[in-house]
Amino acid sequence: MAKEAAPESPAGSSATPTPRKAAGSRRRLVLASVLGALALGGAVYWAHARHFEDTDDAQIDGDISNVSPRVSGNVLAVHVDENQVVKEGDVLAEIDPADLVIAVAQAKAAVAQAQAQLDAEDPSVPILETSNKSAVATARSDLQGATAALGAARKDVQQLSAQLAQARANDRTAQLEKARSEKLLAQGAISQSDYDTHINSATASSASVDALEQSLAAAQDRVVQQQAQLAAIQSRLTEVQSNAPRQVASRQASVIMRQAALDLAKAQLAQAQNNLGYTRILAPISGIVAKKSIAVGDHVAPGQLVVAISQIDQLYVTANYRETQLERLRPGQPASVHVDALDLDLHGSVESVGGATGSRLSVLPPENASGNYVKVVQRIPVRIKLDAGQAGLERLRIGMSVEPQVTVR
Repeated sequence: MAKEAAPESPAGSSATPTPRKAAGSRRRLVLASVLGALALGGAVYWAHARHFEDTDDAQIDGDISNVSPRVSGNVLAVHVDENQVVKEGDVLAEIDPADLVIAVAQAKAAVAQAQAQLDAEDPSVPILETSNKSAVATARSDLQGATAALGAARKDVQQLSAQLAQARANDRTAQLEKARSEKLLAQGAISQSDYDTHINSATASSASVDALEQSLAAAQDRVVQQQAQLAAIQSRLTEVQSNAPRQVASRQASVIMRQAALDLAKAQLAQAQNNLGYTRILAPISGIVAKKSIAVGDHVAPGQLVVAISQIDQLYVTANYRETQLERLRPGQPASVHVDALDLDLHGSVESVGGATGSRLSVLPPENASGNYVKVVQRIPVRIKLDAGQAGLERLRIGMSVEPQVTVR
């Protein structure tokens, strides 16, 4: 009896997987690839973040000089256009100088007038000093003369007083002789001629006494007169000695005033000449004319912006880093800068870190004390200095967007 054959299994049932299993395998493979890519990217970012700090909130920065006129007037000529390269000292525009030329002429006339007044006043000081010295010397001489005259008058009084005393004694003697001669004449003891002699002697002595008394009175009057004259001269000498320094000081003050007026006139002349020079508006720096707001015929005034010059020879980068990026950032660290507009990479170094966040320096800074506080990561400007001598620096312009990358390790 023959054996029964075993049933055959379906073809390829043990070697070919089902569609569901194949799809699951592909999903696992994709998931593993994604996870591997994420892990690799995270590792690369972690490695990059450990060594670099970068930001896209950065731009080329520099100084922009806003030029304004220093005098007012109408514009006669404009010598620059926008985007034109200018050098320091170049004439940007000219203002009509007619009024300022007249002001210079007036100032020169004022200087000449003040100089003439000073020249007329200045010699008066030594002249007055000489006059005062002469007046003092004269007063002293007069005082000495008056003192001597007073002494002489007093001596005359003394001499006349002595002569008067002698004359009075002689007169008394003569009067006694006259009285005795009268008695002797009555007795017939003397002659008439002797009696007449005694009478004449008595009369003469009386007259001499009267004369001396009058002379003494006159001498005494002269003493009083000399005393008054001496007092007047002494007073005049005191007045001259007292007033002389004041007069000289007053005259010197007048000279100083004239000198000050001359200095003022010279200063006004210098100002007028400067104003005349200011009619030529000059470029204060070398750079590019970024904005021109002036045309022929315009009336300009001091403080009015007419030309803005961008200084392109000392450009730098202002990078606004988040405050969380500043932990390892220090001045002096090397940096690379990618300029978007030029597709150019430059090298530099961190120069300084800003002193305040950008929000605090804004026109309307936040007021966190108002109760509406929301914590926001702030940005602080970091200044990056570009290395000199690199190709392409001359093509940079203020405000260009850049992406700096600072090496922190």
